[in-house]
Amino acid sequence: MIEFNQLFQGADWKQEKHVPVIDAPDEIKKGELVKLAVTVGKQIAHPNTTEHHIKWISVYFIADGEKFPSEIARFEACAHGESTLGPNTSTIFTSAELCCSFKTEKSGIIFASSFCNIHGLWKSEKQLKVG
Repeated sequence: MIEFNQLFQGADWKQEKHVPVIDAPDEIKKGELVKLAVTVGKQIAHPNTTEHHIKWISVYFIADGEKFPSEIARFEACAHGESTLGPNTSTIFTSAELCCSFKTEKSGIIFASSFCNIHGLWKSEKQLKVG
C-alpha cells in the first residue's frame, strides 16, 4: 500500500521547475510578521498552458511542540489560456505565485506543496526560528 507522503516529490528547485520555492526569513523576533512568498518555477519557468500548468499552492506552518500544522495560505490558479474558443486561445495566464504574511510566537517549519496537472504533487520546507 502506498503512503500519502510517498505521493509528494521534492528536489533542488534550481534544477526542477515543479518545486515550490519558499522565500521567507530564516529568523524573526517573537510576534513579528513573517513575509512569505512561494513560487513554482522560480529558476526554471514552469509551462503555463491549458495542457500543463500548476493548479494550486498550499502553505502550512507547524510550530515546535505542536501536534498539527496550521494552514497559512492557499492559492488556486484558475486561468491557463483556455477560452470558449479552445485550449491556449486566451491571453490570460495565471502565474503560480503566492504572497502572504503571518505571525508566530514559536519557531517551527513552513511547508509548501504544489500540484502540477501532469507531474503531480511537489513539496518543500523551510525552518523558521523565532528569537
